[in-house]
Amino acid sequence: MDLIVSAAGEAHWGEQVWRCAIGPAGASANKREGDGATPVGRFPLRRLLYRPDRLERPATALPTAPLSPLDGWCDDPSDALYNRLVRLPYPARHEKLWLESHLYDLVVVIGHNDDPVVPGAGSAVFLHVARPDYAPTGGCVALAAGDLLAFLAEAGPGDHLSVLAAG
Repeated sequence: MDLIVSAAGEAHWGEQVWRCAIGPAGASANKREGDGATPVGRFPLRRLLYRPDRLERPATALPTAPLSPLDGWCDDPSDALYNRLVRLPYPARHEKLWLESHLYDLVVVIGHNDDPVVPGAGSAVFLHVARPDYAPTGGCVALAAGDLLAFLAEAGPGDHLSVLAAG
């Protein structure tokens, strides 16, 4: 099944409809590194990463792993591990996954720009926890923590995140 995300900020999962946040540049069919857009397309759900100091392992059929303070995600298009999980400290530009905020308490890694990885086509595009005011993400899709947990309880291998173009 697909979690269908509209550029208007709604996520549809079967009969469920949730508010969501996307990037400040909206949804784009031509995602580029740092453009603030959420990529348009259909992306497989790869795995869930979660903060074990804040949450018990969430109920889901997705492959699941706990985060650690040493986890990062490479967002340097010139690096061999671009758009991949890396161990910190890491010499190339990267994003930390262990945040003081709660945004990455739950991180669903999606299959955007990973098979194959194309340098500059966007990295670290996740499904994660939304800010309380649903402020725009850097290009990810974000749901309220309770909605994300409800989604995860039903999601599994073979499910996808589908981001629709505005229109």
